Amino acid sequence: MSLTLKNNISQLLYQLSGLNAVEAIRFLTQQYPGQVTFSSSFSYEDQVISHDILNNQLPVKIFTLDTGRLFAETYSVWNSTNEKYNTKIKAYYPQADALQDFIENNGPNSFYESVDNRKQCCFIRKVEPLKRALAGNAVWITGLRAEHSANRHDLPIIEWDEANQIIKFHPLLHWTTEEVKAYINANYIPYNPLHDKGFVSIGCAPCTRAIKPGEDFRAGRWWWEDADKKECGLHVHETTAAGH
Repeated sequence: MSLTLKNNISQLLYQLSGLNAVEAIRFLTQQYPGQVTFSSSFSYEDQVISHDILNNQLPVKIFTLDTGRLFAETYSVWNSTNEKYNTKIKAYYPQADALQDFIENNGPNSFYESVDNRKQCCFIRKVEPLKRALAGNAVWITGLRAEHSANRHDLPIIEWDEANQIIKFHPLLHWTTEEVKAYINANYIPYNPLHDKGFVSIGCAPCTRAIKPGEDFRAGRWWWEDADKKECGLHVHETTAAGH
Protein backbone atom coordinates (compact mmCIF):
# COMPACT_ATOMS: atom_id res chain seq x y z
CA MET A 1 0.00 0.00 0.00
CA SER A 2 2.67 2.53 1.06
CA LEU A 3 4.82 1.78 -2.00
CA THR A 4 1.84 2.40 -4.26
CA LEU A 5 1.11 5.70 -2.51
CA LYS A 6 4.74 6.78 -2.78
CA ASN A 7 4.79 6.00 -6.49
CA ASN A 8 1.72 8.21 -7.03
CA ILE A 9 3.46 11.43 -5.95
CA SER A 10 4.67 12.54 -9.39
CA GLN A 11 1.31 11.89 -11.00
CA LEU A 12 -0.54 13.71 -8.23
CA LEU A 13 1.78 16.71 -8.55
CA TYR A 14 0.78 16.95 -12.21
CA GLN A 15 -2.94 16.37 -11.54
CA LEU A 16 -3.10 19.03 -8.83
CA SER A 17 -1.33 21.65 -10.93
CA GLY A 18 -3.56 24.65 -11.49
CA LEU A 19 -6.19 23.63 -8.94
CA ASN A 20 -7.09 25.89 -6.03
CA ALA A 21 -7.08 24.54 -2.47
CA VAL A 22 -10.73 23.43 -2.45
CA GLU A 23 -10.48 21.79 -5.87
CA ALA A 24 -7.28 19.99 -4.92
CA ILE A 25 -8.65 18.69 -1.62
CA ARG A 26 -11.83 17.52 -3.35
CA PHE A 27 -9.73 15.70 -5.96
CA LEU A 28 -7.73 13.92 -3.26
CA THR A 29 -10.88 12.82 -1.44
CA GLN A 30 -12.11 11.32 -4.70
CA GLN A 31 -8.82 9.50 -5.26
CA TYR A 32 -8.60 8.25 -1.66
CA PRO A 33 -12.16 8.12 -0.26
CA GLY A 34 -12.27 7.97 3.52
CA GLN A 35 -8.48 8.22 3.76
CA VAL A 36 -7.82 11.96 3.78
CA THR A 37 -7.18 13.69 7.09
CA PHE A 38 -6.21 17.20 8.18
CA SER A 39 -4.24 18.17 11.29
CA SER A 40 -5.20 21.54 12.77
CA SER A 41 -3.37 23.54 15.43
CA PHE A 42 -5.93 26.34 14.90
CA SER A 43 -3.31 28.62 13.37
CA TYR A 44 -4.18 31.19 10.70
CA GLU A 45 -3.40 28.68 7.96
CA ASP A 46 -5.21 25.80 9.60
CA GLN A 47 -8.31 27.90 10.09
CA VAL A 48 -8.34 28.71 6.36
CA ILE A 49 -8.12 25.02 5.49
CA SER A 50 -10.76 24.03 8.06
CA HIS A 51 -13.07 26.65 6.56
CA ASP A 52 -12.50 25.28 3.05
CA ILE A 53 -13.19 21.73 4.20
CA LEU A 54 -16.21 22.42 6.42
CA ASN A 55 -17.81 25.17 4.35
CA ASN A 56 -17.67 22.97 1.26
CA GLN A 57 -18.59 19.79 3.15
CA LEU A 58 -15.52 17.98 1.86
CA PRO A 59 -15.17 14.44 3.29
CA VAL A 60 -11.97 15.08 5.24
CA LYS A 61 -11.39 14.05 8.86
CA ILE A 62 -10.12 16.97 10.96
CA PHE A 63 -8.13 16.36 14.13
CA THR A 64 -5.96 18.28 16.56
CA LEU A 65 -3.23 17.30 19.00
CA ASP A 66 -4.12 18.41 22.52
CA THR A 67 -0.78 18.39 24.29
CA GLY A 68 -2.23 19.53 27.60
CA ARG A 69 -0.06 22.67 27.54
CA LEU A 70 -1.90 24.77 24.94
CA PHE A 71 -2.81 28.44 25.38
CA ALA A 72 -6.29 29.28 26.65
CA GLU A 73 -6.77 31.25 23.42
CA THR A 74 -6.16 28.09 21.38
CA TYR A 75 -8.92 26.24 23.22
CA SER A 76 -11.22 29.22 22.64
CA VAL A 77 -10.72 29.25 18.86
CA TRP A 78 -11.16 25.46 18.84
CA ASN A 79 -14.53 25.94 20.54
CA SER A 80 -15.50 28.82 18.22
CA THR A 81 -14.66 26.68 15.19
CA ASN A 82 -16.85 23.83 16.41
CA GLU A 83 -19.71 26.26 16.96
CA LYS A 84 -19.42 28.16 13.68
CA TYR A 85 -19.28 25.06 11.48
CA ASN A 86 -21.44 22.81 13.66
CA THR A 87 -18.66 20.25 13.86
CA LYS A 88 -16.69 18.31 16.46
CA ILE A 89 -12.97 18.35 15.77
CA LYS A 90 -11.41 15.19 17.16
CA ALA A 91 -8.54 15.46 19.62
CA TYR A 92 -5.67 13.06 20.17
CA TYR A 93 -3.97 13.13 23.56
CA PRO A 94 -0.64 11.93 24.96
CA GLN A 95 -0.53 8.42 26.42
CA ALA A 96 -1.20 8.99 30.12
CA ASP A 97 1.37 6.51 31.46
CA ALA A 98 4.20 7.80 29.26
CA LEU A 99 3.46 11.42 30.18
CA GLN A 100 3.16 10.64 33.88
CA ASP A 101 6.46 8.77 33.93
CA PHE A 102 8.23 11.56 32.05
CA ILE A 103 7.00 14.29 34.38
CA GLU A 104 7.68 12.27 37.53
CA ASN A 105 11.25 11.54 36.40
CA ASN A 106 12.10 14.93 34.90
CA GLY A 107 9.71 17.53 36.30
CA PRO A 108 6.97 19.55 34.56
CA ASN A 109 9.31 22.04 32.85
CA SER A 110 12.36 19.89 32.09
CA PHE A 111 12.20 20.85 28.40
CA TYR A 112 14.05 24.05 29.31
CA GLU A 113 16.97 22.02 30.69
CA SER A 114 18.10 20.10 27.61
CA VAL A 115 17.27 19.52 23.95
CA ASP A 116 16.86 15.81 24.67
CA ASN A 117 14.25 16.49 27.35
CA ARG A 118 12.42 18.89 25.06
CA LYS A 119 12.38 16.43 22.18
CA GLN A 120 11.17 13.66 24.47
CA CYS A 121 8.37 15.94 25.67
CA CYS A 122 7.47 16.74 22.06
CA PHE A 123 7.48 13.05 21.19
CA ILE A 124 5.12 12.12 24.01
CA ARG A 125 2.77 15.06 23.58
CA LYS A 126 2.76 15.35 19.76
CA VAL A 127 4.68 12.82 17.68
CA GLU A 128 3.23 9.62 19.14
CA PRO A 129 -0.37 10.95 19.14
CA LEU A 130 0.14 12.08 15.54
CA LYS A 131 1.07 8.55 14.49
CA ARG A 132 -2.19 7.28 15.97
CA ALA A 133 -4.13 10.03 14.22
CA LEU A 134 -2.59 9.30 10.81
CA ALA A 135 -2.90 5.52 10.99
CA GLY A 136 -5.05 4.09 8.21
CA ASN A 137 -5.01 7.27 6.11
CA ALA A 138 -3.46 7.85 2.68
CA VAL A 139 -3.26 11.66 2.63
CA TRP A 140 -2.31 14.09 5.39
CA ILE A 141 -3.23 17.74 4.72
CA THR A 142 -1.14 20.34 6.54
CA GLY A 143 -1.02 24.12 6.90
CA LEU A 144 2.71 24.44 6.15
CA ARG A 145 3.72 27.55 4.22
CA ALA A 146 7.03 28.36 2.52
CA GLU A 147 7.27 31.65 4.44
CA HIS A 148 7.39 29.83 7.79
CA SER A 149 11.07 28.94 7.66
CA ALA A 150 14.06 28.49 5.36
CA ASN A 151 13.54 24.72 5.62
CA ARG A 152 10.18 25.07 3.89
CA HIS A 153 11.12 27.35 0.99
CA ASP A 154 11.85 24.47 -1.35
CA LEU A 155 9.10 22.09 -0.26
CA PRO A 156 6.95 20.58 -3.02
CA ILE A 157 3.22 21.13 -2.62
CA ILE A 158 2.79 17.36 -2.30
CA GLU A 159 5.40 14.98 -0.92
CA TRP A 160 5.98 11.55 0.57
CA ASP A 161 6.35 11.35 4.36
CA GLU A 162 8.61 8.35 4.91
CA ALA A 163 8.34 8.49 8.72
CA ASN A 164 4.56 8.20 8.66
CA GLN A 165 4.21 6.34 5.35
CA ILE A 166 1.70 8.86 4.04
CA ILE A 167 1.24 11.45 1.29
CA LYS A 168 1.48 15.01 2.60
CA PHE A 169 -0.33 17.86 0.86
CA HIS A 170 0.32 21.54 1.66
CA PRO A 171 -2.50 23.49 -0.06
CA LEU A 172 -1.37 26.91 1.23
CA LEU A 173 2.35 26.37 0.69
CA HIS A 174 2.76 29.41 -1.57
CA TRP A 175 0.23 31.71 0.09
CA THR A 176 1.61 34.88 1.66
CA THR A 177 0.75 35.98 5.17
CA GLU A 178 -1.23 38.87 3.69
CA GLU A 179 -3.28 36.47 1.56
CA VAL A 180 -4.02 34.29 4.57
CA LYS A 181 -5.15 37.25 6.68
CA ALA A 182 -7.30 38.65 3.87
CA TYR A 183 -9.03 35.28 3.43
CA ILE A 184 -9.64 35.05 7.19
CA ASN A 185 -11.22 38.51 7.26
CA ALA A 186 -13.26 38.11 4.06
CA ASN A 187 -14.85 34.89 5.29
CA TYR A 188 -15.29 35.83 8.98
CA ILE A 189 -13.23 32.84 10.05
CA PRO A 190 -12.48 32.47 13.79
CA TYR A 191 -8.77 32.83 14.51
CA ASN A 192 -6.41 32.80 17.45
CA PRO A 193 -6.19 36.33 18.95
CA LEU A 194 -2.56 35.65 19.86
CA HIS A 195 -1.77 36.27 16.18
CA ASP A 196 -2.65 39.93 16.79
CA LYS A 197 -0.10 40.07 19.61
CA GLY A 198 2.97 39.03 17.65
CA PHE A 199 2.57 35.27 17.95
CA VAL A 200 3.20 33.73 14.53
CA SER A 201 3.79 30.04 15.16
CA ILE A 202 1.63 29.00 18.13
CA GLY A 203 2.35 25.76 19.94
CA CYS A 204 2.49 24.86 23.62
CA ALA A 205 2.34 27.85 25.96
CA PRO A 206 5.68 27.26 27.74
CA CYS A 207 7.49 26.90 24.41
CA THR A 208 5.98 29.80 22.45
CA ARG A 209 6.52 33.56 22.61
CA ALA A 210 5.70 36.53 20.42
CA ILE A 211 8.37 37.49 17.89
CA LYS A 212 10.00 40.88 17.58
CA PRO A 213 9.95 42.97 14.39
CA GLY A 214 12.42 41.53 11.90
CA GLU A 215 12.73 38.17 13.62
CA ASP A 216 12.29 34.91 11.75
CA PHE A 217 8.83 33.30 11.77
CA ARG A 218 10.16 30.46 13.93
CA ALA A 219 11.97 32.67 16.44
CA GLY A 220 9.08 32.41 18.87
CA ARG A 221 9.35 28.62 19.19
CA TRP A 222 11.90 27.06 21.60
CA TRP A 223 13.73 30.39 21.60
CA TRP A 224 16.28 29.17 24.18
CA GLU A 225 17.69 26.59 21.72
CA ASP A 226 20.05 26.93 18.76
CA ALA A 227 18.14 27.53 15.53
CA ASP A 228 19.37 24.27 13.97
CA LYS A 229 17.83 22.24 16.80
CA LYS A 230 14.33 23.67 16.46
CA GLU A 231 12.31 20.66 15.37
CA CYS A 232 9.83 18.49 17.17
CA GLY A 233 9.46 15.59 14.78
CA LEU A 234 6.02 16.33 13.35
CA HIS A 235 7.24 17.43 9.92
CA VAL A 236 10.26 15.46 8.79
CA HIS A 237 11.47 15.89 5.23
CA GLU A 238 14.18 14.12 3.27
CA THR A 239 16.95 16.51 4.25
CA THR A 240 15.41 18.81 6.85
CA ALA A 241 12.99 18.75 9.74
CA ALA A 242 10.84 21.47 11.25
CA GLY A 243 8.28 21.57 14.03
CA HIS A 244 4.75 22.73 13.22
